[in-house]
Amino acid sequence: MAERKLIIGVAGGTGSGKTTVARGIQKILGPQHVLVLTQDSYYKDRSDLTMDERQQINYDHPEAIDSALLVEHLHELAHGRAIPEPQYDFHTHLRLPETQEVEPRNVVICEGILILAIPEVRDLCGIKIFVQTDDDIRFIRRLKRDINQRGRSVESVIQQYVDLVRPMHEAFVEPSRRYADLILPEGGKNEVALDIIAARIRHELISHGVDL
Repeated sequence: MAERKLIIGVAGGTGSGKTTVARGIQKILGPQHVLVLTQDSYYKDRSDLTMDERQQINYDHPEAIDSALLVEHLHELAHGRAIPEPQYDFHTHLRLPETQEVEPRNVVICEGILILAIPEVRDLCGIKIFVQTDDDIRFIRRLKRDINQRGRSVESVIQQYVDLVRPMHEAFVEPSRRYADLILPEGGKNEVALDIIAARIRHELISHGVDL
């Protein structure tokens, strides 16, 4: 473990509770041992496009993700090297010029809707988790988030969900469930599952000489 860190992939549909699961594991084991990296930081830099053109991009398709950079950064973290994590602005659909220096931890949790749908990312994950949540609950969570955090209208969120989010979920996200080692219902509210996952990770760390 001192030479190679444990990478955990947490996938699931939009609003399924992936971030809550990742943060829950981090809280149980401690932030000194667990780093959470989000797929949302790795949208491709499309500053060459106009705002109108950027708004037409299908951000729920794997092609929207800078997979090469994400794989590179996971590889660096896995081998104990810090990375300059990109910062993304959802209001402008642009990658910011500033980056965030991120130090490696014994465990790196990479969460996002497409984590298990991208083979190069999936192959780096020692543990693969799919968070399963009912569609209506996921939609309501996304609606609230996009309105409150990203300044979008109800109409635009619904239209995007019908035209892009749902079709991409059915085409890429849901099929990626078959690659999961564990399917986690109820997301971060499933405290029993979180404790079991944390215990498994703790066992892995201790077996590799990590002092918890």
